[in-house]
Amino acid sequence: MNPLGVFGGTFDPIHYGHLRTAFEMLQALRFFEVRFIPCGDPPHRGKTYATAKQRFEMTRAALAGQPGFVVDDRELSRDGPSYSIDTLHSLREEIPERPMALILGMDAFLGLPKWHRWLDILKVAHIVVAHRPGWRAPDIGPLGELLSRCGTHRIDDLHELTHGRIHIHAVTQLEISSTEIRELIEAGRDPRFLTPDPVREFIATSRCYGALDERFL
Repeated sequence: MNPLGVFGGTFDPIHYGHLRTAFEMLQALRFFEVRFIPCGDPPHRGKTYATAKQRFEMTRAALAGQPGFVVDDRELSRDGPSYSIDTLHSLREEIPERPMALILGMDAFLGLPKWHRWLDILKVAHIVVAHRPGWRAPDIGPLGELLSRCGTHRIDDLHELTHGRIHIHAVTQLEISSTEIRELIEAGRDPRFLTPDPVREFIATSRCYGALDERFL
């Protein structure tokens, strides 16, 4: 069966960097779908700027009309820190036989040993790492050992096995960050062309990052 791609994040706000990465993964790795899961209570980041509900609504607006993209609110309705391992177990209960892959950026992958029960993730899902120029996969330490043992270049491995493999996949580099978008808005500038128009309109209406200059509306 084609794997389910799991793409978590604070999405504060979601932008074209997130969307392009997920779209390339959907096509190249032949995912059944990519499930976007906004983080309810991010354990590694602390305070978010938009509320959990606002971040969910922005994500839903960004994905509207795109086949293969689905937004999932399970972390928003769960109490306590939003640990990825708990989310993956929850999904696995729903799809016991379908392969599943957690999509991570290389920066998140390099910080994986700090995650809650990180070694258990491969017992539930594959890990797909979105690789961009300037980042290098580790070849020593716990991650280097994990890649040596579980790494694969074969996309078919992600389809034939339900979990347990790490695949590094190159994606188009789009230098966009949620932090920079928030800083642009705070400075009175327009985030147009960095995030989809429905997200920009939600930001303008909700003022979740402050008021946009009326000239941009």
